[in-house]
Amino acid sequence: MTIPTVTLNDGHKMPAIGLGTYQIRGGAGLDQILAAIQDGYRSLDSATNYDNEGIVGKAIRRSGVPRSDFFVSSKLPGKYHRYDDALKAIEESLARMGLDYFDLFLIHWPLPKRDHYVEAWQALITAQKLGLIRAIGVSNFEPDHLDRLINETGVTPAVNQIEIHPYWINTDRLLANKDRGIVTEAWSPLGRGSAALTEPAILELAKKYGKNAGQIILRWHTQRGVVPLPKSSSLQHQRDNLDIFDFRLTPEEIRIIDGLNKPDGRVDGQDPNEYEEFE
Repeated sequence: MTIPTVTLNDGHKMPAIGLGTYQIRGGAGLDQILAAIQDGYRSLDSATNYDNEGIVGKAIRRSGVPRSDFFVSSKLPGKYHRYDDALKAIEESLARMGLDYFDLFLIHWPLPKRDHYVEAWQALITAQKLGLIRAIGVSNFEPDHLDRLINETGVTPAVNQIEIHPYWINTDRLLANKDRGIVTEAWSPLGRGSAALTEPAILELAKKYGKNAGQIILRWHTQRGVVPLPKSSSLQHQRDNLDIFDFRLTPEEIRIIDGLNKPDGRVDGQDPNEYEEFE
């Protein structure tokens, strides 16, 4: 199965869909990631706070697939936003994974109340120059956070990974990313435990296209210019989630799914301006 790629503002190419690994850990997690790689996943999204960088790296090494074929991402936790701490944390993440470089590394949350995210960004810039990271980006950053990074360092993030799903379509932030030449990734692209998979409008589209509800939602993401990172421990769901590039929703069908948006649609109510990341 051929997965399309998206070109980042620094010239690197990223698969148009990846595997989210939140809560995939331990021996069972290793087997799940190996199965996903066998099914064709090459973009693997981890984070220090997921406590699974070790098994993600182990799966890559055991897979038999060349390292150069993968697009591996991880994220910096809030407790390491200070410049020196951030650089050491990146090196530690690479050591846990058993890798020489990350294809993408993100600041997990801006934590504006602590106000060290510019310092963290400067550390990512240094790590990129040292060859530890190929593309650098952020996660859960608001437009004003992005502008501050750009204005103070002259370096625009390649990616902003934010919450997007049918109940939180996040159009304003998606457009803000596009305006700045930043690719948007979606975490919880199906909505964590979301009832969106049972929405009549989505089920009707699934019937029309001979797909399941998750495939309809993931295709909605890609047609909006978003790179979804669905997480699934089900081998069948993993396969299904990749099989979304052989049909196309109409503009009206995109609008129908957009119409499912809710004012309080965030899965955990995490406002990036207020959220204090778990340690």
